[in-house]
Amino acid sequence: MKQQKRNHGFTLVEIMIVVVIIGLLAAMAIPAFQKVRASSQEKAIINNLRQLSGAAQQYFLENGVDTVAFTDLVGDGKYIKTIQTVAGETYPTGIGQDSTQISATGSKVSGKAEISYSN
Repeated sequence: MKQQKRNHGFTLVEIMIVVVIIGLLAAMAIPAFQKVRASSQEKAIINNLRQLSGAAQQYFLENGVDTVAFTDLVGDGKYIKTIQTVAGETYPTGIGQDSTQISATGSKVSGKAEISYSN
């Protein structure tokens, strides 16, 4: 009687092929993920700037002034409850009524030093 040899498990070549395929999939997915992340951070910052601009315009109408400090717009019981930073950006400390554009500065968002919003 002849004994049959049974193969249990995978060969080294099969395992290496699986590792290469996973590596290729990861190499394609990581840049796409980073692009989506940077885009969503930039959109969040633009939304924060839009809220600041709207709050400043409301403040100007209600108080009849030409400039407003950031601290007068943001906080409990004020025009905007909180501004959450998403990439370490900083917002202007004051906004003037004649400004047509307000900007957030930082270096961690999609390689841009400044992101601005126009009224």
